[in-house]
Amino acid sequence: MVRFILTRVASAIPTLLIVSITIFVLMRMIPGDPATLMLGDLAQPGQVEALRRQMGLDQPIVVQYLIWLGNVVTGDFGQSIATHQAVLPLILDRFSVSAIIVLLAVLLASLIAVPAGMFAAWRQDRAGDIAVIAASTLFLSIPSFWLGLMLLMVFGLWLGWLPIVGYVPFSKDFTSALIYIIMPVVTLVLVESGSIARMARASTIEVARLDYITHARAKGLSEPAVMWRHAFKNAFAPTWTLIGLILGSLLANIAVIETVFTIPGLGRLMVDGIYARDYPVVQGCMLFVAFIYVVVNLVVDLVYPLLDPRVTA
Repeated sequence: MVRFILTRVASAIPTLLIVSITIFVLMRMIPGDPATLMLGDLAQPGQVEALRRQMGLDQPIVVQYLIWLGNVVTGDFGQSIATHQAVLPLILDRFSVSAIIVLLAVLLASLIAVPAGMFAAWRQDRAGDIAVIAASTLFLSIPSFWLGLMLLMVFGLWLGWLPIVGYVPFSKDFTSALIYIIMPVVTLVLVESGSIARMARASTIEVARLDYITHARAKGLSEPAVMWRHAFKNAFAPTWTLIGLILGSLLANIAVIETVFTIPGLGRLMVDGIYARDYPVVQGCMLFVAFIYVVVNLVVDLVYPLLDPRVTA
């Protein structure tokens, strides 16, 4: 088990290095001089050149990357051009908003979709199975931004049950914070539950055909006992992998939902940074998102042997 963990951790390091190189090169390909943007158009050439030397922009590209990587390793992601704030604290503050919404949405989607998928597998080719498949297909076909806009229109404008614009931190008012994130969370739950339910159904059907399930039924166990005590653990292993991918993907792509619901999260920070051509913020957000994605998949790999011991073999 220790060897398995060390192997997975070691394999994540080259991935992060490749991602950092890709992000650094892509940002350097964008037209514009960061030093000029920071000082403004009225800055003197001497001031611009001095800032370029201070930022290391006069060095070869390889040296620039090594300087930037060294700063990142020590936690220095640079300074925002637009707000002059340190980038890393700004990212962490916005990430805390996105993480709450994404974690809550994935948790609720899993609690709903996994039992629904197993129920569909148990009632294969019957009315319950067809209903779950139809609902899953419908949710998978709906774009998240469109569903979010429909929820805003119905529950915000027409019924007036929920606020349309704004966000309240949990540290200020827990109840109000929950009310403000209901619609974004429900949007993500509906969109992502479809794929989780389909995976849970397919995995359960495959496991239900194995010999040990037939043996459990032959012993006279009830069908719910067979499903939850014997089939669930093995059937959940592939679904767990999908949940990890969804979690990482949502943390990386939540900008659409945050823009629709005007939530000051990490995705919104990245979008605002792109519009403002705030290179340090965009570069820091991209690297941080890639790091979170790698960490999430690493955690999924480390938990997988607990669900399927054959993985450590």
